[in-house]
Amino acid sequence: MTVILSLRRASGMTQADLAEAGGTSQSAISAYEAGAKSPTWDTVERLTRAAGLEATVCFHPPLTREDRRSLALHRAIANRLEQDPEAVLRRARQTLTRMRAVASEDSQPLREWSVLLDRPLESLVAVLTDPSPWARELRHVTPFAGVLSAEERAEVIHAFASKEASR
Repeated sequence: MTVILSLRRASGMTQADLAEAGGTSQSAISAYEAGAKSPTWDTVERLTRAAGLEATVCFHPPLTREDRRSLALHRAIANRLEQDPEAVLRRARQTLTRMRAVASEDSQPLREWSVLLDRPLESLVAVLTDPSPWARELRHVTPFAGVLSAEERAEVIHAFASKEASR
């Protein structure tokens, strides 16, 4: 996911809204989101301010191959969540209930998922697509198992493997 797409999702704005507020064109926003163009840091800051947010830079250990694969799968889950939030959240809550029932103790990640599943959709999507160490740990115990069909999962993994091979 690109920084501009993350920004737009966090703000809840459309491409046209962000473009207008940030003094650029919708086609430029689209190109940034698609990775066809790379915004300068000044552009990122300007668009962030226009969205009423603040940009920060975080440094963390590089993602492992397993982390990158999990992130790719959770990006697909985030897309499904945005398409059909009620069904995806219902399934995730059911899965979380089963996970908590078999857990030997009430684990911190499961408690965090309980809170996150009740947060606004934008917040949940942000966590699902966040490369930070905290979000990585949460994805190790995801309640979103089964949201993607076996075919969809295989498609994401195949695309991931192809991308990894070209690294």
